[in-house]
Amino acid sequence: MESNRFIVRRSRVEDLARMLEIYDTARTFMRKSGNDSQWVNGYPTVNLLRDDISAGVSYVIEADDRIVGTFAFIVGDDPTYSEIDGEWLNDAPYGTIHRIASDGSIRGIADACLKYCTSVINNIRLDTHKDNRPMLGWIRKAGFSYCGVIHVSDGTPREAFQLVVNS
Repeated sequence: MESNRFIVRRSRVEDLARMLEIYDTARTFMRKSGNDSQWVNGYPTVNLLRDDISAGVSYVIEADDRIVGTFAFIVGDDPTYSEIDGEWLNDAPYGTIHRIASDGSIRGIADACLKYCTSVINNIRLDTHKDNRPMLGWIRKAGFSYCGVIHVSDGTPREAFQLVVNS
């Protein structure tokens, strides 16, 4: 999908090195922003990214013929979201955005991701760490509603949000 200056496409194995660079940059940015406990121990791992690529749920965002962002987008039930301390806006089919990251060179990566995802399905969920202030700011600006707290696979809590776009 092309969106003004961005192209969103499925990731390929040959994109892995660049994707890992972007995640390294994002981890550094998180630490500088006061988020010391999200994406630790090399997360996301190369094996997870390979699995995402194989499953067709990994995407890159290009601008000026270079990859500037990446994310995973999974349509269908996310087991992590089956239990929430709170309440989802609805139980309709949804897509989940995971692992969104930018190389920091250009603004609008999260908006391009969301535009792509809402072109696929109008019901979007995502989560982030309570200390991820930049992401929390974008989530609110983008119009997501806070729904409660979920726990990821390692048991740590995440703030959970949902956006329903009327078609």
